[in-house]
Amino acid sequence: MSELDYPQDLRYTAEHEWVRSGDDGTVRIGITSFAQDALGDVVYVSLPAVGDTVATGDACGEVESTKSVSDLYAPLAGEITAVNDALDGTPELVNSDPYGEGWMYEMRPSDTAAVEALMDPAAYQGQLG
Repeated sequence: MSELDYPQDLRYTAEHEWVRSGDDGTVRIGITSFAQDALGDVVYVSLPAVGDTVATGDACGEVESTKSVSDLYAPLAGEITAVNDALDGTPELVNSDPYGEGWMYEMRPSDTAAVEALMDPAAYQGQLG
C-alpha cells in the first residue's frame, strides 16, 4: 500500500476532513486520504445544498462506499457556497484525488480564525495512532 499523504497547506479535523483556505474568505472541504482509504471504493456522495447554514460538528452529508456509509461533519460554522457536482457522476474521484478533484464542498466560515484552530498535518497524523 502506498503511503497516505497529508498536504502541509491544509488543516484537519478528528473526523478525517481537510480544510483549504481560499483567497476570497471561503474554504474548500474534503476527506483525507486516510478516510478514503478506510472507506474503500466510494460509490455515492451526498452533499449539503448551496445556501445551507451549518454549525460546527453538524452532519451535512454522507459518503457511501462498498463497505459502509459515513457522515460528513461540518468542520466550521458558516454558509455553504459551492458543492462539487462532479461527484454526482464520478464519486470515485474521492478515492483517486481526495485533495484535488475529489473535494466535497466550499463554505464561507462565520469565523475565519476558527480555521487556524483546526489541526495541522503533524497533529492530525499524531492522532491517527
